Amino acid sequence: MTDTISSSDAAAPLASYSQAVVAGDLMFVSGQIPINPATGELINSAIETATEQSLLNVQRILQAAGLELSHVVKSSVFLINTEDYPGMDATYKRIMPEPFPAREAIFVAGLPKSARIEISVIAHTQR
Repeated sequence: MTDTISSSDAAAPLASYSQAVVAGDLMFVSGQIPINPATGELINSAIETATEQSLLNVQRILQAAGLELSHVVKSSVFLINTEDYPGMDATYKRIMPEPFPAREAIFVAGLPKSARIEISVIAHTQR
C-alpha cells in the first residue's frame, strides 16, 4: 500500500508524477529542480542558489509528511555541468545534517526546463 504526499510550499510537478510516495517505512521524493514555488521562477543563476532551492523544495515535501532532512537516507543529485560539482557539494554540506545520507552525483545531458540541478531523495519514516 502506498500514499502520496504533496506540498503547495514546494514546486508543483511538471508532468505526471507525485511529489512523493510513501511505501512502508520509506518515502520516495521525486526529483526537485530549483523552482521557486511562490513565483514559478527557475533559479539557475548560480549552482549554490539552485542547489539551495532544490533542497528547500525537498525539505518542504518531507515536512508535509512530518519528516525532516535528517530522515533522508539516500539522495541522488543530477547535474548538467561537471564544473558545478564543488559548488553543489559545498551547499549540500551546509544544508544537509550529519551524518550525511548515501549519495550519488550523476552528470546528464539535460534536465527539465533546462535546470542545472535536480535532487531526489529516499527518506526513512521511522528514523
